[in-house]
Amino acid sequence: MSENKDAYTIKHNRPDCIGCAACEAVAPDFWEMKDDSKSSIKGGNCLENGQEEKGIEEKDLQINKDAADSCPVNVIHIVKADGEQII
Repeated sequence: MSENKDAYTIKHNRPDCIGCAACEAVAPDFWEMKDDSKSSIKGGNCLENGQEEKGIEEKDLQINKDAADSCPVNVIHIVKADGEQII
């Protein structure tokens, strides 16, 4: 059985981001600040509603959980491939 490459999806409610940059400080390989002073997922897909998402592998789960935990407004969520929300 092969491992699902994107075992999880990061979901970012970008419109509600306050731009504190905690996620970028914790996980700079995945998060960056943009010119509008809000964070974005590096290489993420922007949805029509302004939210972002990106699939990640199991090995990238913990650093992104740490980034989500650092967010003071809880706009970062991680969902398993089966739809179960982790954070």
